[in-house]
Amino acid sequence: MKGYTLSRLAVAILIGMALALQGVSAVVAAPPPNDNFADATEISVLPYTDSADNTEATLEPDEPQNCDYSSNTVWYWFKPTTDGVFRADMAGSSFWGTTLRVYQATGPGFSDLSLVGCATWSENRVTFLAQAGVTYYFQAGNLSWYSPGMLQFHLQKIPPPSNDNWVNAKLISTLAFDDDVDTEAATQEEREPSPSCGYPYSLGTIWYAFTPQETRLVSAYVSGAWESLLAVYTGNSVPTLTEIGCRRYGELLTFRANAGTTYYFQVARFGGGPWLHFHLEVTPPPVASFYFWPSDPTVFDTVQFSDNSYDPGQVGIQSRSWNLGDGTTATGCCPSHKYGADGDYTVNLAVTTPDGRAASTHQVVHVKTHDVAIVRLGAPQAASAGQTRHIYVDINSNRYEENVQVQLFKSVPGGSQLVGTLNMLVPVRKSNRTTQFDFSYTFTNDDARTGKVTFRAVAIIMDARDALPADNEAVASPTKVNRGSFQSPLTP
Repeated sequence: MKGYTLSRLAVAILIGMALALQGVSAVVAAPPPNDNFADATEISVLPYTDSADNTEATLEPDEPQNCDYSSNTVWYWFKPTTDGVFRADMAGSSFWGTTLRVYQATGPGFSDLSLVGCATWSENRVTFLAQAGVTYYFQAGNLSWYSPGMLQFHLQKIPPPSNDNWVNAKLISTLAFDDDVDTEAATQEEREPSPSCGYPYSLGTIWYAFTPQETRLVSAYVSGAWESLLAVYTGNSVPTLTEIGCRRYGELLTFRANAGTTYYFQVARFGGGPWLHFHLEVTPPPVASFYFWPSDPTVFDTVQFSDNSYDPGQVGIQSRSWNLGDGTTATGCCPSHKYGADGDYTVNLAVTTPDGRAASTHQVVHVKTHDVAIVRLGAPQAASAGQTRHIYVDINSNRYEENVQVQLFKSVPGGSQLVGTLNMLVPVRKSNRTTQFDFSYTFTNDDARTGKVTFRAVAIIMDARDALPADNEAVASPTKVNRGSFQSPLTP
């Protein structure tokens, strides 16, 4: 028995003796048979499953407490006859707060144990590479702040992927190619190359092989686990492989694949889930794209064009060729141009990558020059409080029929005040004829106290940008305002 449980056993014996004196029999609960490290249950056949009630299980003095604190532990041991990847877990236990530790043993005591891996919570597991003839111990229990109960322990050997080794690389015959693989049991071969962009360790590798029938650019990437690695090699054996390129974290790897040459792809992960997705395709053409500003240009604007193209193969754009639609051509990323007349101009951009892939795109640039002007703002020279007078605004449009709003303001101490707005369709008229916006305004006692009112008009094209807004505002000569005969009841 473990040392600190003797008092509990002694109490149970005393209780049993007392009950016996009264003619009552008592059953004292006993720890499970594999409670102690020295009594660990041997695992001889895989897959292995065991159920154990660890309610009365205990801890021995100096029992290891790696990764997290546990109580009520039981022990198992296993000596594999062949190398391989094994997985241990406690799925199905009656309590969620499980703790499982795997050790490699070099002797008979706790001091001879070396931690291989650990997992807490019932859905987690420990996957480890085991060597033939080496003894491994499994310490299973509950987290100390969870109640014990019926635990489940499982151990199984996991077969490696079919393309775990270079010699068994999965052959790729057609593009595009996609493959999903569970790499949990993947291993590394002796003398397997370490990629130039990788870590000095990994959780195992898998291999693919591709021999193109024609020379072309190809692109590959790995997804699924964020901490992943992809390298490509040529060569005839593992020790003689020569690296062509290397990428990490799912980045795209693009290279020129020569016809008849076999390329080997090494795929690995350094963390995250075991599932990886490998993709290989003929590198797609670049995507041509551009934008321009302003988006509604006039003949007075210099239009700025900007290339927005990109290369999915991540080689880059080498050249850009522009046709601006009016006979003008340009190169480079960002030409600018001023069009001489209104019209619709089809602008074309063609891009090329250093390896010769090309693409083009076009957009229509609508050049339309909208312009209205206030020709005249008429206001009376004098008026009296209470008197209604007309204020008119004459608008001219010499290019297009325009939907125009005119806003009329009057001066007040410290600023201006909106008097009213009018919306009208302003047609193009011959001989500089105008369209008149007619406002009515009744002068007030406040106007009379000020002594004058100055009217200001603003013309706005409602559905377009005015190319020359400087003549869209006019100010009339001040109107002198006297009290006249009208007096408000509130007038002092």
